[in-house]
Amino acid sequence: MGIAEKVTVKNTIIRALVGDITAEKTEAIVNAANSSLMGGGGVDGAIHRAGGPAILDDCRKIVAEIGRLPAGKAAITTAGKMAAKYVIHTVGPVWHGGNAHEPDILASCYAECLKLASARGIRSIAFPAISTGIYGYPAGLAAQVAVSALTGFIRNANSSVEDVHFVLFDKASYNIYVAELEKIAGK
Repeated sequence: MGIAEKVTVKNTIIRALVGDITAEKTEAIVNAANSSLMGGGGVDGAIHRAGGPAILDDCRKIVAEIGRLPAGKAAITTAGKMAAKYVIHTVGPVWHGGNAHEPDILASCYAECLKLASARGIRSIAFPAISTGIYGYPAGLAAQVAVSALTGFIRNANSSVEDVHFVLFDKASYNIYVAELEKIAGK
């Protein structure tokens, strides 16, 4: 699991790698959650399994306080038994062909996660490819939104985040995100 591609935006290094997000040693990892925050399949299930019951306990408290987490929003919990200190849960959009505000909702996921990270003084964060699994968002379009939202936030906000990892499940997804990062590097 080596870092193979990175770009710098302002003082923030953005990297793409193939790996297991639950093993990342960043201060925070992002969970592509469902709105119930009770765990599920894919990245969500892996994070809940790896972190243990402390994550679910925190999620229950959040849901008791605010109800279900809406798409495009984020909430933060402990990371339990993982190396990271925090999990930032965000609910991505379900793909309906791109005409149901999916790009705006997905961009909001990244911005909301970075806002929470900055509010906590978090310096490093790892993101999965939000909404590209069971939610069906096409990987290439999701990568464009993710990189654009992330770089836009970094350029325009006073952020504590200095190190961002896109942790991709496979080489095909990695290649898509590297292509988007290369566009930023070329600017």
